[in-house]
Amino acid sequence: MGVERNTPKASPKKKPTTTLQYLFDLDSKSNGNGHFSNSGKQSSLDSENEELLSIITYCTFVFTFTDPSESPSQQDLKRLKLTQLLSLVKSTKKPLHDQILSHLVAMLSANLFRPLPPSSNASVIFDLPDEEDTASTPAPAWPHLQIVYEILLRLVLNTDAKALRDHIDHSFVLNLLSLFQSEDPRERESLKNVYHRIYSKFTFYRSFMRKAMNDVFLHYVFETERPCGIGDLLEIWGSIINGFTIPLKEEHKLFLMRVLIPLHKPKGLQVYHRQLAYCVSQFVQKEPVLGGIVVRGILKYWPITNCQKQVLLVGELEELVEIIDPEQYRKLALPLFTQITRCLNSWNSQVAERALYVLNNEQFRKMAQEAMDEVFPVIVEGMEKNLKWHWSKSVRQLTQTVKVMLEEMEPCLYSKCVINLELRESAAQQEEIKRREKWERIERAADAATAAQNQFLQPPHCICVSN
Repeated sequence: MGVERNTPKASPKKKPTTTLQYLFDLDSKSNGNGHFSNSGKQSSLDSENEELLSIITYCTFVFTFTDPSESPSQQDLKRLKLTQLLSLVKSTKKPLHDQILSHLVAMLSANLFRPLPPSSNASVIFDLPDEEDTASTPAPAWPHLQIVYEILLRLVLNTDAKALRDHIDHSFVLNLLSLFQSEDPRERESLKNVYHRIYSKFTFYRSFMRKAMNDVFLHYVFETERPCGIGDLLEIWGSIINGFTIPLKEEHKLFLMRVLIPLHKPKGLQVYHRQLAYCVSQFVQKEPVLGGIVVRGILKYWPITNCQKQVLLVGELEELVEIIDPEQYRKLALPLFTQITRCLNSWNSQVAERALYVLNNEQFRKMAQEAMDEVFPVIVEGMEKNLKWHWSKSVRQLTQTVKVMLEEMEPCLYSKCVINLELRESAAQQEEIKRREKWERIERAADAATAAQNQFLQPPHCICVSN
């Protein structure tokens, strides 16, 4: 019982002491544990950084994939390390340390920036209708390069642009741009995505990147004429042009006139024409008054013997006429229909048929009506010439169909043009007859003069006297 009485008495006496001691101990433990926790986090962070640096260092070594002394197992191990690094870059929620970024960008540069092999299909690429049909040369290191490009893309997407500015600089961007000459379409596709993301995120590099791409285009037009990567860069430009505000800046108009229009000139136009036509149409849609500049520029670079390019350009003109300012119709009608008429008289049936289909376009008919007196004689002459002389039966049949449509549009004018054409042909025939008669008289006079001269120069006959 004494114990029972002493227990409750002891309890209240010890309670405040225990509480104070408990608080004291708790505070000291808290300080100690806090220090231990921070050091644990720090050590954990250091171990993660060390692991990252170790992987990055291993991946910096580049395999040639052509040296027989290289170990396939080591190549596979590097691919696993790259995959592991990609997973770490994807999953990290905290910004990477500056030292890690420096080593990572150095590793990316070591793998990506390499001398490209010489072109293996430069002689045949211009004769192919589309880029997908070209005999591309796949990079032997692509199993590694594919993951490296994915790491770079994730780095650009997940890291603040200002933090990367010291690592992805102008030199890095230019080196990326030079890789568009790769003949591997898979690499160019990855490059396009990365370069476009850098342009979108690194707003302070945009002017520099536009100028760098323009230099590539001009170098292609006036020096190399190797179209690898031109279509991919034009796809990037298509997105850039789509974001331009109206009215367009003078810089952008100069890009249209000095870069995009001359890109219609090279032999390899068919490789990138779809992307080029989209860029040009974007400009004209934003400012229809630019349509006249574009049409005249295309006519300036019109091919003479390349029938594939002629078909492409006829189609591009047809699309442009749909969106240019109608006030320019009268100014453009005569040069445009003169070129279309030359095409419908082409001995290549594809060119001729494509040009004849254009005359069925409603906008082309509206343009013709704006300058009917100038345009109709040109068209009628081309139609009649096709009906008389063209070798292709399908072209003649299509010409006859278009002729009926034109006669219904302006029957009197068509008849007048036919009569004038017959008079001109008759006059030309008479002129040809006179010319031939004149040459015949000249030839007869020349023959007579030659005969007289030969007779004058003939030596006299010797007279023999006998004794």
